[in-house]
Amino acid sequence: MWIAAAALPLVTLPAALAAGAAHLRRWTGGEEAGLRFFVADLRAALRGGGWAVGFGYGAALALVAVDLVFVRALPVPGGRAVGALAILAALWLTVTLLRAATAWRTELRWRDLLGPAARRALRDPAGSLLVVCGLAVIAASAWFSPPLALPALGILVASTLAAEHRGPTPTPA
Repeated sequence: MWIAAAALPLVTLPAALAAGAAHLRRWTGGEEAGLRFFVADLRAALRGGGWAVGFGYGAALALVAVDLVFVRALPVPGGRAVGALAILAALWLTVTLLRAATAWRTELRWRDLLGPAARRALRDPAGSLLVVCGLAVIAASAWFSPPLALPALGILVASTLAAEHRGPTPTPA
């Protein structure tokens, strides 16, 4: 619920996700975790460029939405393929944002996290699928009962942390 409340202005979404991931890491690590620590992490994430990342993410999703509106309104050859690519781009941006948010630490700046997160989103398709499944849980929760979407943000952060911290996939011999 803290993540949802902190992300209400929408441009604070990346910082809220980063603070939620830090809270979950503390809690699962047996460290002291509470609202005071969450708020401190949220402030630090916003100071480290969280606002700019939030604005950029919002602008990118707005461009994808405009692209989808044009694709649906103007029947052009290849329009469906362009629409599908726009949806895939939005998913990749979202997975990248989530992976960067879960890798965030107070000593790191967002610009140092986004490039490696984008590469991990592409090079680790199984981990990215875990994150997309977390997004599907939120979508299903919101469809089933809109108030369930708010606490489901914690599931999204947990699925992204699981994707980031799982071991390498064994290769068959």
